[in-house]
Amino acid sequence: MNEIETWLESRIGLNFRSGLERMRQAISLLDHPEENYPIIHVTGTNGKGSTIAFMSQLFVQHEKKVGTFTSPHMASIHDRICINHEPISDNDFIRIGHRIQAMEKQLLQPLSYFEILTLMALLYFNEEQVEVALIEVGIGGLLDTTNVLTGDIAVVTSVGLDHQETLGDSIVAIAEQKAGIFKEKKIAVIGPLAEEARRVCELRANELETVLYEYGRDFSFSKGQFFSSDVNIPHLKLSLAGTYQEENAAVALQSFLLFMGQHSWQVKIELVRKALQETHWAGRLEYFERGIYLDGAHNLPALSRLVEFIRQQGQKEIFLLFGALKRKNYQGMLSYLQQELPHVQLFVTTFEDDGAANEQDFTNGLYIASYQDFIEQFIKSANDNQLLFVTGSLYFIAEVRAFLLEKEID
Repeated sequence: MNEIETWLESRIGLNFRSGLERMRQAISLLDHPEENYPIIHVTGTNGKGSTIAFMSQLFVQHEKKVGTFTSPHMASIHDRICINHEPISDNDFIRIGHRIQAMEKQLLQPLSYFEILTLMALLYFNEEQVEVALIEVGIGGLLDTTNVLTGDIAVVTSVGLDHQETLGDSIVAIAEQKAGIFKEKKIAVIGPLAEEARRVCELRANELETVLYEYGRDFSFSKGQFFSSDVNIPHLKLSLAGTYQEENAAVALQSFLLFMGQHSWQVKIELVRKALQETHWAGRLEYFERGIYLDGAHNLPALSRLVEFIRQQGQKEIFLLFGALKRKNYQGMLSYLQQELPHVQLFVTTFEDDGAANEQDFTNGLYIASYQDFIEQFIKSANDNQLLFVTGSLYFIAEVRAFLLEKEID
């Protein structure tokens, strides 16, 4: 761990919900790096990462220099800040971190973990002169750290109940936060939303004279074909598993096509097909050998998509291993899994995080003290008719993924 990573670690838990004035002051002191390249700003309860992964691959295939800022990370903190899929180097990470440390001395309050990382990404993308930056919202939208920037295109992938303690306890309240990233007279793209959320987005777009493109009305994806008012693209295959990825791919493709059109850049259909077929996103229905899937379904809307995929596995014998953070509605998620998948063998476990739920927290599911031993036993004894789904917190998935990758190396 380098000195900047140590500094960042010291800021974990230092979160603010007092507005964006500190971030506005910080980017001003840094000479507004975010104004020097176009941005696609992405929010949503679920699907943000997959949508950015699709978009990034679309731009890379068309030989554009694309920066991506996403969270959380699966392997290294550097993975949050990438250019053309390559994480920021250690040297650049330290150098830019030092610049932010120096700037912070002029602020009245210290910066939080996520604020520092956001500023690092904005500076790095400016230095590297990216042709487009894909910026993922941390939580919500309206009051999120990233909302100091103006996106040429704002994207809302989905709206569901999550982070209610911060965003509100209704779909309407959460939708208002998500639509908070819409910018005046710019473009917005929304995925398949519940009617009340869709209406919130429409009202916000009307207020700001934002041109709004809606899934199902202006574009869609079905049976390997993308439809919009401007183009139909058949024979598309997705590398990411789950039928809901068609929705994410549609949102990504619509946003990509609009952006390419804004810049009068040529779109090649064969490269679109190649990009969608080669997109990968770690920890989202990611398949490992011996019948193991990792899926960071960390809230009820995401779990419903996982349940849908599991039901499509025919007569397979399914095992499910669940690990979660205490601050999440983990009991509600477990009850949902037991109700929707009564024939699945459900196990619960803990992991190396101070906020992880442990044996004392779980009242349902068979507790496993060591997920490592459980997975190793599954690998040794599983047959071709058995599948193991590891799900829950993205932090849990990242830990299990590192364990599996280490086993592959061994």
